Amino acid sequence: MSNWNGLRELIRQEVTQRREEGCDVTGYAERVEKAEANEAELMGVYADLMALESTADFKYCEPSGLEEIRSVRPHGPRELHCDLSDQQWMNKFYGAWLGRSAGCALGKPLETHVFMHGSHGRAGWHNIKLWFEGAGQWPISHYTPSESQAREQYGIAINSWFGTASCSGHISYMETDDDIRYTVLGLLLLEERGLAFDAWDVGKHWLRHLPFGQVFTAEAQAYMNFSRVLSHMHNDKPHDWERHIEWVRTYLNPYREWIGAQIRVDGYAYGAAGNPQLAAELAWRDASLSHVKNGIYGAMFCSAMIAAAFAESDVKRIVEIGLSEIPKQSRLAEDIALAVRIAESTDDQVELVDRVWQAFKHYHPVHTNNNAALCAAALIHSGGDFEKGITTAVLGGWDTDCNGATVGSILGAVNGANALPASWIAPLNDTLYAEISGFHPIAISECARRSYEVFRKLHFPERERR
Repeated sequence: MSNWNGLRELIRQEVTQRREEGCDVTGYAERVEKAEANEAELMGVYADLMALESTADFKYCEPSGLEEIRSVRPHGPRELHCDLSDQQWMNKFYGAWLGRSAGCALGKPLETHVFMHGSHGRAGWHNIKLWFEGAGQWPISHYTPSESQAREQYGIAINSWFGTASCSGHISYMETDDDIRYTVLGLLLLEERGLAFDAWDVGKHWLRHLPFGQVFTAEAQAYMNFSRVLSHMHNDKPHDWERHIEWVRTYLNPYREWIGAQIRVDGYAYGAAGNPQLAAELAWRDASLSHVKNGIYGAMFCSAMIAAAFAESDVKRIVEIGLSEIPKQSRLAEDIALAVRIAESTDDQVELVDRVWQAFKHYHPVHTNNNAALCAAALIHSGGDFEKGITTAVLGGWDTDCNGATVGSILGAVNGANALPASWIAPLNDTLYAEISGFHPIAISECARRSYEVFRKLHFPERERR
């Protein structure tokens, strides 16, 4: 997907976003079309859209501030007891990094329109199933095949621009991907700043490490907005940053509840292993640069689950812990609860992904809510089994590599590296490429070691000084 869209398309998306936020947008789509390419008219429509308030019957309570979020979240454990040896900790950190890489690599070749949106009247998950069947590799038990009879039979194909290095028979490392880059960036920020950072520091971190061509949707819009604020402030943090940040994350950013923040949290969650409340807070600090409401909650939900996975093996409990860090009357909490009920009502993987698709197909394929719901359903369905979890998450369609990576990260931490199937782990050759200096290439085990060192410094500072 392009990292920049024209003004008219942005405002088309804004109509959808405002409707999802509970506003009455009657007539606005027609106004956008009537404006055609007239910038002044389009910006007039945009100003009116942004001035709308949610209707009185909008039943959700969805703040974006940390304290406000905490005031309306359910009860939760906040911090879990973990009494592990250094060797056991390292096994879990390595498992999390390997699991994220394997899940991401499985989904990466499928990150294209026919599998994300669906085609020819078929759901995206159905096209994924057809692709594996056409290659004689159904049910999914290995990386995505590069060729399939489904290409000729059904007119579907994997992404030939990127992802082929992750296909079965070709894969020999974790190829570069934004899901991996953001994990690396989270690790780097914790190494450099510890817990002393906020969204301003995240923005500067992006400008140092991420070229604009590597950011998309919400991140691209926030990147441009932040750069403008930074230039006006001559590189100094404004004293009224809280006022500026609302503009940075919302101005011409109709993607502010899409999945981008959700895929950025793993590096922070590893540093907060066993501490879901801290993991959710670190995710909030990062997500607040580019997202609001459910876009933030998706990041907090996933970060809390990942952190919990280092101390908790019950996948249902892990999902519950994730939910305990987000507003209980949010759209995301409601959607995840529905996904959990679906997962608990069937043992059949295909029935599960079909029902999840039908329940949440009204969202854009890279929205937060449908993808987070699919991750939750895949986790419940997995029962803790790594292969079952990542294959279900990827089979579900939508943002295939992101969901495989998130579920893989959680189940990798739950199981630890030693228990992960060799058929998924050996092809990675303990190597990833992130297109970030010092991490292109790097051993996955080295990333895990550095995450563990960050964790030790954050949680055992006295021991680290000795």
